[in-house]
Amino acid sequence: MIHEPGRLQIVAWLATVEEADFLFLLNQTGLTRGNLSSHLGKLETASYLSVEKTFVEKIPRTVYRFTDAGRSAFQQYREELVGTLARFGS
Repeated sequence: MIHEPGRLQIVAWLATVEEADFLFLLNQTGLTRGNLSSHLGKLETASYLSVEKTFVEKIPRTVYRFTDAGRSAFQQYREELVGTLARFGS
């Protein structure tokens, strides 16, 4: 789930902040609105993200946060990737 480059960018950014809104992720990842929305939907379906939709002065704002399962999955992914890279050494 996380290995896809767009989703990896999203979870990497979410690992560095407590929460992020759609526009922040859009600007940081460089994905198109449709691509970002699609990847966020897949991560939400996998229960890796929680989503909060609110309005700020009549403007919609969507905020994403890691769930415990999402944070755990990303940590496991990182550990597996480091282990894989270590086997190939330099």
